[in-house]
Amino acid sequence: MLGGLRRSAATLFDHSQSLLRNLSFHGVRVQGIRVGNAEVPNHKPLKTGLQEVYGIGRRKSHQVLCGLGITNKLARDLTGKELIDLREEVGMHQHGDELRRRVGSEIQRLVEVDCYRGSRHRHGMPCRGQRTKTNARTKKGKRVAIAGKKKAPRK
Repeated sequence: MLGGLRRSAATLFDHSQSLLRNLSFHGVRVQGIRVGNAEVPNHKPLKTGLQEVYGIGRRKSHQVLCGLGITNKLARDLTGKELIDLREEVGMHQHGDELRRRVGSEIQRLVEVDCYRGSRHRHGMPCRGQRTKTNARTKKGKRVAIAGKKKAPRK
């Protein structure tokens, strides 16, 4: 009795997995798989789709896929076992919220120690030696006009 129940539960699980893979709600397909707290799009190859996960770039994506022996196929073509292996392999690397927290705490430590890089972070300026007279608009924000300042007349 118990063996038959287990077998039917396993069969039901297999059927539900195949249904979930092809599930659509009123003609709208489910959009991708979740790996590392990020959505990997179905229509992209895995090598580029994994880059949606914070902390995984081109190189780490290539390393993960080579480690699993998965060719660069679309995310929707993954089997259940490959998906589980992919999640485990990505879980071995630091990524997502864990990595964001770590980077934030390292920046906070630099600010508290009051080193040069920490002061640059505190004031929202570039930290790695870039020029700031003409560039660094991303860090400094939109230009603010100074009231009352006139341009020098051209000669």
